[in-house]
Amino acid sequence: MSMTDRIELRRSLPVDLPRIAHIEAASFSDPWPEDSLLTELRTDRMRRPLSALRNGEVVGYLMAWKVADEWHVINLAVATGERRSGIGTLLLEATLAAAVAEGCRTATLEVRVGNEPALAFYARHGFESIERRPQYYRDTGEDALVLIRLLAATDR
Repeated sequence: MSMTDRIELRRSLPVDLPRIAHIEAASFSDPWPEDSLLTELRTDRMRRPLSALRNGEVVGYLMAWKVADEWHVINLAVATGERRSGIGTLLLEATLAAAVAEGCRTATLEVRVGNEPALAFYARHGFESIERRPQYYRDTGEDALVLIRLLAATDR
């Protein structure tokens, strides 16, 4: 049995906020404040939050926006003790399948230019760099790379 066999994926809920905020703070040098995270957990026409749970506890999350025919991944993080176990892949594959099901043609995201593990992860999943955004990250002034993946019906 693999590490991901016991993972449940479902839409993120406001009750997930404490764990998501904890994972966020442990994962990013400039974490989103809880009120911003809570906004992303609300159900509306644009937001698509997804949680990965093990034994009922959130161990990873992905937040995305559907804007016209584009799916924009705004955040993906996995709890420190759960990293490199396939949870990030499960979350990304599930959100890309949802994007295709909702008629999206592309998926995009931004990554810190110095975040080599994330860049390698997204490259393994078919994302390519299309643009550099200078001084995108306010905490360090680091540039961001904009990554894109073309979506097809085979991504379901």
